[in-house]
Amino acid sequence: MASSTSMPAPRSRSKKPLGKMADWFRQALSRKPTKTPVSPENSRSDGSQPSSSDRPPALGPSSEASPTPPPTPTHLGAHGSSSSSSGRWSKDYDVCVCHSEEDLAAAQELVSYLEGSAAGLRCFLQLRDADPGGAIVSELCQALSNSHCRVLLITPGFLRDPWCRYQMLQALSEAPGAEGRTIPLMSGLSRAAYPAELRFMYFVNGWGPDGGFRQVKEAVTRYLQTLS
Repeated sequence: MASSTSMPAPRSRSKKPLGKMADWFRQALSRKPTKTPVSPENSRSDGSQPSSSDRPPALGPSSEASPTPPPTPTHLGAHGSSSSSSGRWSKDYDVCVCHSEEDLAAAQELVSYLEGSAAGLRCFLQLRDADPGGAIVSELCQALSNSHCRVLLITPGFLRDPWCRYQMLQALSEAPGAEGRTIPLMSGLSRAAYPAELRFMYFVNGWGPDGGFRQVKEAVTRYLQTLS
């Protein structure tokens, strides 16, 4: 017969372990997730922007990538002066001597005097300075345009030569006013023979270094001084 002694009732499981587990879950859920270090490649692929310390300095409007242009060189005249382009050196010659073919020796004498003077005037003498093979008319017109002053060597041969008349009219068309640029040098002629086209301007009468040559030189030098 079974003993009447009652068996001990089975113990109910303690609630402590369950309570601890619940506390652990709560703590785990309440913790903030630790950030995983991100490489620069991953950060750019995620669209995140680099910090201000990692960014290269921004280029302002005055620091463009294009190089700074070099300073513009100053324009130099024929003799290295920046202001000479509007003065004496703006033309190739100071004087263009117009003469007849029979007065070539007289024209050479005049040119030698002007070039050998202290002023060192630059003269154009057609038979000496024209380009070989150039057209006669073109060479003359270019010389007149490239000279500050024109000396018309007016002699009996000059009046007889139609080509000299053309030179005279061309010189007047380059400088139509009495500006001191066209200088008639008359020799061997009376005043009555002075060309009518030139009556509005004074002429130099005489020949040689002590006569008309000196006056021509002074007239050219005086005009060149107005260009400086």
